[in-house]
Amino acid sequence: MYKNLKWRIILILVAIFGAVALAYPLKEKIALGLDLQGGMHLVLEVKVEKAVEASLERLADDIKRDIAEEDLEVDRIKAIFEKLHINIRMVDALDLPPVKKVMENYPFFKMVSEDSDGLGLVYELEQNQVEQIQQNAVIQGLETIRNRVDQFGVSEPTIQVQGERRILVQLPGIKDPERAINLIGKTARLEFKLVDEENSLQEALSGSLPEESQILYTRKENKETREVTKEPYLLKKRTVLTGETLTGAEVRFDGDFNEPYVALNFNSIGAMIFHEVTRQNIRKRLAIVLDDNVYSAPVIQDAIPGGRAQITGQFTSEDARDLAIVLRAGALPAPVVILENRTVGPSLGQDSINRGINSIIFGGALVIVFILFYYKWSGAIAVTALSLNIVLLTGALAYFGAALTLPGIAGIILTVGMAIDANVLVFERIREEIKLGKTVRAAIEAGFSKAFRTIVDANITTFIAAVVLFQFGTGPIKGFAITLCIGIAASMFTAVFVSRTFFDGTMSQKKLDKLSI
Repeated sequence: MYKNLKWRIILILVAIFGAVALAYPLKEKIALGLDLQGGMHLVLEVKVEKAVEASLERLADDIKRDIAEEDLEVDRIKAIFEKLHINIRMVDALDLPPVKKVMENYPFFKMVSEDSDGLGLVYELEQNQVEQIQQNAVIQGLETIRNRVDQFGVSEPTIQVQGERRILVQLPGIKDPERAINLIGKTARLEFKLVDEENSLQEALSGSLPEESQILYTRKENKETREVTKEPYLLKKRTVLTGETLTGAEVRFDGDFNEPYVALNFNSIGAMIFHEVTRQNIRKRLAIVLDDNVYSAPVIQDAIPGGRAQITGQFTSEDARDLAIVLRAGALPAPVVILENRTVGPSLGQDSINRGINSIIFGGALVIVFILFYYKWSGAIAVTALSLNIVLLTGALAYFGAALTLPGIAGIILTVGMAIDANVLVFERIREEIKLGKTVRAAIEAGFSKAFRTIVDANITTFIAAVVLFQFGTGPIKGFAITLCIGIAASMFTAVFVSRTFFDGTMSQKKLDKLSI
């Protein structure tokens, strides 16, 4: 019965020292959640309608290109965002059958009408495709925000989808909430557009805007007076290159004036497009546009190979770093709006920590006093097992990198009760066996054997509930579920294995005729 006692003791010691090693130093190994450390709580809504509109516009361009490749003369192809329609008008009615053939490559469009003059077709984007675009926009937005936050350097952030189009962002310990909001909320849609030098900017501003052109502005802010001035640009609507082909964006400094700028690198496809655009438009101006704001519009002096460009402006070093971060992380598929913005102060967090620790100490002390008074020497074994349970729980939290939250502290307190409860079940079984006239050794053996199933059943049901909480809960609820799951596993180990080892160790040293229980 006791032949493997030595190995059990070694296993317990390994578990203790391993847990201590994992948890040390405690402040560095276990991060505090938003409710304890303080930080920022954001709820964002993705404007999925804009993602649908952008997709519809891209599809219209693709259709126009495919029709042109068939040597068919197009009058116009226009996306109607309100109805999710694409209106195709041809010059010759004989071209409609080939156009219908081209549209077979776009099965998510259905034809809704044909113009009476036989020159036009109207196609509608199917609803299931619309829903797919909206869903992808939320998922892509989540990943983009996660990439930005990771590069921003926030430990243990919470970023998850909430509902159909909302994203929850919790940033513990954030020092500059305004900067974080700007970083997260920036769409970062990078576009290169040619300046329209064939038409008059003044006439466009007065109302005679060409159909293939648009007016965008560059914003210049006076750092001293904070006054913002806008300079208009007349640009071609067609985007010649986007940020989708970016492979890198980093901050560099101008050698003459030591001013920061963002250096861009494109992949092979982007480099080829950029080289071709610059080769064909020498002496023309190419505007660099980010979120409909023109950063610069330099004159193309020569073809630019290698896929390198730069964004200049009145940047501070911090502005340039943040811009590089959002460009590396990629553009959001659609703009986001802030529905909820709360900041939790660190003083509140510290108060919560102090109250939680006091609760653990006070509650634990009461449990220890009671268990020692009621079960005497056997109670001391339970207290020792309980202490080991807390050590194992702390080590496991450190190993998994779990963030400790206020509900997580509540989970620890609950674990303390469950660990003691398991020992109580064993002790009461042992008492019953002793009353039946069994020897101490036989009573201990029977007590642990008979209580084992009850302990396992109780802990498994609680564990299942904790897993469900973790799977479907959000924010601090997950912290509670994590600590509860780990605590259940630790209490099973200490209540059954460790307590049994202590009893067996005592019985191996001397023969007991009476048990203090």
